[in-house]
Amino acid sequence: MNDDLLTPGRHVADAVAERIERLIVDGVFKEGQALPSERRLTEKLGVSRAALREGLQLLRARRVIETQHGRGSFVARLTPREQTMPMMHLLASQPRTLYDLFEVRGMLEAESARLAALRGTPADFLLITRRYEEMVHAESESKDPATLARLDYAFHLAICEASHNPVLVHTLRSLTDLLLSSVFASVNNLYHRAPHKRQIDRQHARLYNAVVGRLPEQARRAASEHIRSNVEGLREIEQEEQRLVRSTLRLEGWA
Repeated sequence: MNDDLLTPGRHVADAVAERIERLIVDGVFKEGQALPSERRLTEKLGVSRAALREGLQLLRARRVIETQHGRGSFVARLTPREQTMPMMHLLASQPRTLYDLFEVRGMLEAESARLAALRGTPADFLLITRRYEEMVHAESESKDPATLARLDYAFHLAICEASHNPVLVHTLRSLTDLLLSSVFASVNNLYHRAPHKRQIDRQHARLYNAVVGRLPEQARRAASEHIRSNVEGLREIEQEEQRLVRSTLRLEGWA
């Protein structure tokens, strides 16, 4: 049995529940994910099956996990999306908030990259590499902006998870739908423009190499530069469109 489950005066079931909660907070078990089998959990936690079942019962009472007959236990939905939906809708419906989202991404992802380079484990770097390769491969195979945006976001999320800062990870995850809109804007408007696409590819490569190369300051700069150049590219496109509208109106005698 693990030493941290043997604190005097403490019920083993409470310690079991706390250990599983810690794994959820750390992102090892994610919302909607099935927990390992009871046999596997008892082996990993070093407790009896009876103690494990008591611990799982505590988690069910706290609404941290849900159990489905014949399917096992799953991590419950921990973020009340229904309550946040009106605000998320308002933010997503306003085009002006796009650049606000990029500001948030710049702050979160720059620090995520720095911490990932400092704290990342070989397993983290393997997952980041997998997400990076999936993103690069898809870019040569798929032209669907939504697919490319999700793979792009998955790459950045893998870096955030390697920061081993649960609050940072859960903050980013809670904003998934909003942040995806900023990634989609980049993909939809910049990927088909060859100079912008080449620049984005170089930035992703720099970010990837800095993180897995354990170069924290270079990783922070690469993440920050990536967001900054995306914003500049989108503003440049906006200005081009405004000039086109003005010149067309003049040609038609409206101005």
